Amino acid sequence: MKKTSLLRTPAAVFVMAAISVACTSASPTIQTGPEAELSYDGLHKVDNSQADMAWARPDIDLSGYTKILPVSAGITYVQADNKGRTTRDRNKGGPYFIDDKSREQFEALVAEVFTEELGKIERFTLVDAAGPDVLMVAGGLLNVTSYVPPETATRSVVFLSAVGEATLVLELRDSESGAILARSIDTRAAETIGDTFTRSNSVMNSTEARRLIKFWAQRLVEGLDGFTQ
Repeated sequence: MKKTSLLRTPAAVFVMAAISVACTSASPTIQTGPEAELSYDGLHKVDNSQADMAWARPDIDLSGYTKILPVSAGITYVQADNKGRTTRDRNKGGPYFIDDKSREQFEALVAEVFTEELGKIERFTLVDAAGPDVLMVAGGLLNVTSYVPPETATRSVVFLSAVGEATLVLELRDSESGAILARSIDTRAAETIGDTFTRSNSVMNSTEARRLIKFWAQRLVEGLDGFTQ
């Protein structure tokens, strides 16, 4: 199977850089040739990706783009019926039901953090409309899961090592045609520092959720700013 090194395809570095922290011994490479693994929409699999999964067009080229159009692909939540109303329910552990108020707070947090971090991009100009030199960056969160029992009047003490998890899907598209250029998928947990058990409270839970969202947003900005012609 023939492979194309991303070092010789600088635009595709975004897919891996946007949401990664781990180092690998081998450089990311795009599969090419008749045996290349393809996504359902024709993208080629990227080997040695630091994201869980990544695909890109083998001929990807971002040199014609000078602006970015951020687009939300929405947020979906894992189905969970446990509302933690009784001690028995709470002892079952998560995932727990996420009510409308909590969803609104989480979605506001996601919007706040990504807006703040995207405002720091230097390589591209942020715009709100499509154009010939505009790259669409679409991001969505899938299967958002809560391991935090809902608040109750007689709440017992709960210790958590992770408050929840989600899957981030990032896509690069041409803003005018909608043509897909690259996609990365990464699933991570909002964990306490050092992966230790910590007494659950609203401040700690919000802090860990913010930490995960900021991690993803910063990798996105670093990936975009790290692109070179």
